[in-house]
Amino acid sequence: MKTFTYERAKTPAEAAAAAARIKGARFIAGGTNLLDLMKLEIETPAHLIDVNGLALDRIEVTKDGGLRIGALVRNTDLAAHEGVRRDYPLLSRALLAGASGQLRNKATTAGNLLQRTRCAYFYDTNFPCNKRNPGSGCSALEGINRQHGIVGVSDACIATHPSDMAVAMRALDATVETVRPNGAARQIPIAKFHRLPGDTPHIETTLQPGELITAVSLPKPIGGTQLYYKVRDRASYAFALVSVALVQQSDGSGRVALGGVAHKPWRVEGAESALPRGAKAVADGLLAGAKTTHDNAFKLKLVESTLSAVLAHAKELPK
Repeated sequence: MKTFTYERAKTPAEAAAAAARIKGARFIAGGTNLLDLMKLEIETPAHLIDVNGLALDRIEVTKDGGLRIGALVRNTDLAAHEGVRRDYPLLSRALLAGASGQLRNKATTAGNLLQRTRCAYFYDTNFPCNKRNPGSGCSALEGINRQHGIVGVSDACIATHPSDMAVAMRALDATVETVRPNGAARQIPIAKFHRLPGDTPHIETTLQPGELITAVSLPKPIGGTQLYYKVRDRASYAFALVSVALVQQSDGSGRVALGGVAHKPWRVEGAESALPRGAKAVADGLLAGAKTTHDNAFKLKLVESTLSAVLAHAKELPK
């Protein structure tokens, strides 16, 4: 691990200002992803800004009846929160599907959104990776890419975003709240928070340099049947090959977001109108323009079959 300096921020604005002022600075909270990357020298921050003391660990009801989730709320606490379990069960289900209990005890809401890909070539510095070293190439394109993306991909990167929570947040139309280095607040719809790879896969979000996430807000509850299915190679502590977040209303309408298929949580609102017609119709819309490889073409069928199973489960539940 490279040497680095360290400070504890006193306010969100102070933390953002320090991150913008000090070259190579990074925020740290739970550290469940960043510390691993530092040990492998994939991430080499010159300075760490500890944000754990910023009192951003509360879950509060908003004026419109939604929830405001502090950036430092731990995944375990968020999944167990009474209001989340009652009004946003999709989010609770997604959180419990991710990682181990020990990691959920440390991982934060903001850190979960900012996770970096688990592509093996990103983690192995012996291989070229545009996300790790821009312009070096993408080893996954012709390598072992069974777990990689099939929609929204580019010739520069076919990695997938690893978060389960973010998929649920996308289906629930969350908003990411931030503070900029000048102290100004900003709100970013979750749909615009994560970026597709394009020619710059190392730029993963729309955050500006130094910008700090302070909270994630959810609109007032939309009700409906809410389910999260995750298909993976082993039963626990594995990242999704495909995941499906479903919110379905009694009239058959609803929302669908996918994980494990793209560089960001994947939702195509236009495809959701096909929900009353069944899984194939929705999957065709979600995966339009898919670009598969020799290893991951099976995901096309897996999305459809997983969505079919989720819809069948939803149909069996009381409305």
